[in-house]
Amino acid sequence: MMVGYARVSTQDQDTALQLDALAKAGCSAVFQEKASGASRRGRVELARCLASLQRGDVLVVYKIDRIARSLFDLLEILRQLEAVGATIKSVTEPLDTTNSMGVFVVQILGAVAQLERSMIRERSIAGQVAARARGRVPGRERALSREDEAALVAEYLRGGITYQGLGLKYGVSPHVAKRAVYRATKPAEYLRRQRC
Repeated sequence: MMVGYARVSTQDQDTALQLDALAKAGCSAVFQEKASGASRRGRVELARCLASLQRGDVLVVYKIDRIARSLFDLLEILRQLEAVGATIKSVTEPLDTTNSMGVFVVQILGAVAQLERSMIRERSIAGQVAARARGRVPGRERALSREDEAALVAEYLRGGITYQGLGLKYGVSPHVAKRAVYRATKPAEYLRRQRC
């Protein structure tokens, strides 16, 4: 049986392109999810998909990076497939794990995908460092001006108002109000949370 797996990283993205390709490949069952590939713990549908596979089944993906975000992750998935007697196939890449050369090609592609992600991350960090050196802070502009943020914090410290109430009064979400208060009253904890 051909079993498909489609994944996009965020709720805003669409799996339609992958689903069309998997249907065209002849998948009789398709598991899809919108979750980051960074951790397998968050990919519930992938776990269900892998658990459903039996001897002779073919796991079909649009691209190998839809199923694994690192070579280690890919090798673990390949071990699981081998244990149940299933194989994997990509509809956009020449993959066939029914032979040793195909397994080797999958491992090479997984390593290349991991290298590409690492290089993108390094470029992104370098861009942020360069922007900071030019005096620009990466990310979105703050929802509150410095004056409004100072007024909001002062009002919170006087007491008698919730983050919800501050958000309504200043036209921002309660989370924005809370972050403003944390920045002013608990800077070390705020910075620690931002790094997590």
